[in-house]
Amino acid sequence: MGNIIFIIGEILQYDFMMKAIVAGSLIAISSSFLGIFLVLKKYSMIGDGLAHVSFATVAMALLLNQSPILMSIPIVAVASIIILKLTERNKIGGDASIGLISSFSVALGVLISSLSNGFNVDLFSYLFGSILVISNFELILSVILSIIILLLIISFYNSLFAITYDENFAMTMGINVKQLNYLISILISITVVLGIRVVGTMLISSMIIFPTVTALQLSTSFKNTIIISIIVSVLSVLLGIFISFIYDLPTGATIVIVNAICFVISLIIGKIK
Repeated sequence: MGNIIFIIGEILQYDFMMKAIVAGSLIAISSSFLGIFLVLKKYSMIGDGLAHVSFATVAMALLLNQSPILMSIPIVAVASIIILKLTERNKIGGDASIGLISSFSVALGVLISSLSNGFNVDLFSYLFGSILVISNFELILSVILSIIILLLIISFYNSLFAITYDENFAMTMGINVKQLNYLISILISITVVLGIRVVGTMLISSMIIFPTVTALQLSTSFKNTIIISIIVSVLSVLLGIFISFIYDLPTGATIVIVNAICFVISLIIGKIK
């Protein structure tokens, strides 16, 4: 136990580790808050679709020598609205809409990357995350946007709760369901972009889905599910950062594996109960 505390103390002396912990924890909390609304609305794969869009935007930003995060946020937000618009059409379902946008985005990303002589090191780091090299600008941006996301979710909590369980009932209560669905989509698009540095475009959807489905195995209360989801998500990020640093493993992949282990444990606990 003493050795573990000593190792943690040594790790926390590094400035880049503190940046990773702060940014990772805030994004974990944001994704956990949004995850429950997406999972219960059976719309969780939008995170995966938007992650593929962010792959194309990152490739475009690197080609144009621009900030990947700043360029990705507006484009991914527009893509989330397009997915909702397509879903609203009777002949195009939500899964088909996500498939259309994500497959097009991956193809576009591959074409753009070929213009810059293939998948270079920078693009690879955005594909699978590089939280340990997060810049001061990215940290500040993550903090500001994460706080905005949390404040919006808390402000519209009751309305979001209503549309999550029954949109028709929410409409009879005078809630603007369409507007709130757009709000959720935009918030999730921002979270996806912020999570690029944590686990990368290929793995960010796992940070949205895993903690929520883990919490659902352990709780039937909406608020308790959110609390457990946040605890699991932040714990996974912290353990993933420490383990990856100590054993020289990819941080993003390690965070996802820890999330998966937590899910398996929750399944076992749920069956015992």
